[in-house]
Amino acid sequence: MRTEEEIREEIFEKIKELYDLKNTNVFIPGKTKINYAGRSFDEKEIMSLVDSSLDFWLTSGRYAKQFEEDLAKFIKIKYCLLTNSGSSANLLAISALTSPKLGDKRLKKGDEVITTACGFPTTLNPIIQNNLTPVFLDVKMGTYNIKVDLIEDAITENTKAIFVPHTLGNPVDLKNLMKIAKNNDLWFVEDNCDALGSKYNSKFTGSFGHISTCSFYPAHHITMGEGGAVLTDDPILKEIIASFRDWGRDCWCEPGCDNTCGKRFGWQLGKLPYSYDHKYVYSHVGYNLKVTDMQAAVGVEQLKKLPKFIETRKANFKKIYNELKTYEKYLVLPKKDKKSDPSWFGFPIMVKEDAPFSRNDIVEHLEKNKIATRMLFGGNLIKQPAYENINYRIVDSLSNTDKVMKQLFWVGVYPGITEEKMDYMINEFVSFFKSI
Repeated sequence: MRTEEEIREEIFEKIKELYDLKNTNVFIPGKTKINYAGRSFDEKEIMSLVDSSLDFWLTSGRYAKQFEEDLAKFIKIKYCLLTNSGSSANLLAISALTSPKLGDKRLKKGDEVITTACGFPTTLNPIIQNNLTPVFLDVKMGTYNIKVDLIEDAITENTKAIFVPHTLGNPVDLKNLMKIAKNNDLWFVEDNCDALGSKYNSKFTGSFGHISTCSFYPAHHITMGEGGAVLTDDPILKEIIASFRDWGRDCWCEPGCDNTCGKRFGWQLGKLPYSYDHKYVYSHVGYNLKVTDMQAAVGVEQLKKLPKFIETRKANFKKIYNELKTYEKYLVLPKKDKKSDPSWFGFPIMVKEDAPFSRNDIVEHLEKNKIATRMLFGGNLIKQPAYENINYRIVDSLSNTDKVMKQLFWVGVYPGITEEKMDYMINEFVSFFKSI
C-alpha cells in the first residue's frame, strides 16, 4: 500500500506534465497582447496550491504562518499579518490606529491624516471609513510622490498621521518624511502595495513606518490571486491589527487552537461576567479579513522568486528609459531620489503640454498594437464621483495632480514581459515618434 507522501509526489509529477503541456505560448508581434502586469509563475506554485488543498485546511494554516515568517524576514521587520487583500491591509492599518488600547495616541473622529489625492482609492478610503479627515498635498513632477516639503505647512493641532504610497514602486523621500513625523509625533503608515522590494538608503520600504501594507493581487510584485499583508515592529500594534482582522476579538489563539493565554475562562473584561469565554470577547469593531491557506501556499513559492522578479523589473525599466531619453523634448521621464533603489511597478510617462501629440494619441497607438497602458489609477481622486461629498482639506494646490490626470500614463515592466516583448514595445514607441 502506497504512502500519502508517494501519492502526493505522483500528483506533483502530473502537475508538472500538465504545466509543460499548457505553457507553450508563442509571442506573435502585433497579435499577442503585452499586458501592463500579470502573474509570473511555474509548476511550483501549482504544486504548492494543490498540496495545501489536499490538507483541506480551508482557513489560515501552516502555509500562512510560513509566509508571514518568510516575508517578515525578507523585509527585516518583526511582524507580518496576512489578510485577504491590499485594500484590507490598508483598512486594518488605519483602523488599528483608532484602537482605545493606544490611549491618547489613538486616532479619533475628525483627526487629520496627511495623504495624496494622486493614486489608488484604497489609500484614501480607510481614512474616510474611520471618520478621519484627509489632508491632500500635491505630488512632485517626475516622482509622482507626495511633496514632502509641504508637509510641515499642512500640520495643525488636529494632524495625527501621514499615510502615503510609494508611487509605482518609487520610494518617497523617506529621510525628510521620517524626520517630520518624528519631530511632530505623528503616526506614519507606508502604503507599500506597489513597492515590494524597493529600497531607500539600502533598507526595504515597508520597514520605515509604524505600519506598512502589501498587496498580492495578480498585478503586483508577487501574487496569491488575492491577498495582502500588514507589517509592523510594534508588538502592541501587531496585537491590535490581528484583533481587527479576526472579527475584533480579544483572543489571540490561532485557528483551531484553544487557551493560548492559559486562562480562557479567567478574564473580566468590559461589562461581561467573570469567566466569560475569552474566545468570544471582542475589544474592537472588527472584521473577518483572514487569508486562506491555499492563497498563502501560492505566496510561499512566489516569495522565493521575488529577488529575480525585482531584477527583471529593474532591467525592463532601464531598457525603456534608455530608449525614451531620445524623446525627452516631448516627455517627462520618471525620476527617483538619490538614496532610493526602486523595484518598479510600472514605467510612468508624462506627455508635455507643448508636445505635438496628446496622451490619447500615444496611448491609442500602443493599445492598437496590443501594448496595454494604464492611467495613474484614479488621477485626482477628489474629482472621482465617489468623493464628491467627503470632508477634506487641501494645502497649496493640486496642480501637478491634475496634470497627472490629464497627461500621464504608464506601461508595464513586470517579469512576464520577455526580452522579445520588450523589443517589440520599444519598436512601437519609436514607430509612433517617427510618425509625428
